[in-house]
Amino acid sequence: MIGNVADNMRNKQLQRLRKGRVVAGVCAGLADYFGVDVTLVRLAFAALSVFGGAGVLFYLVAWMIIPEEDESASIVENMINKRPP
Repeated sequence: MIGNVADNMRNKQLQRLRKGRVVAGVCAGLADYFGVDVTLVRLAFAALSVFGGAGVLFYLVAWMIIPEEDESASIVENMINKRPP
């Protein structure tokens, strides 16, 4: 069973999903990638946000570095690639 999970994760790409999105699709993408319920991921971000505020920071960073569904590059990668030499 562990081998199947590892094989599935190896073939998957972490991306922000449009389906099931509430804000930017970060929680839906993480839940899909790790094969857990999206509610658990949202609760984890909410708990981190309430207890210290780190959840908001993690969410913003994830939004910037995880590419959107059907995109090849993230927001940060697009900004870096458009920078003049």
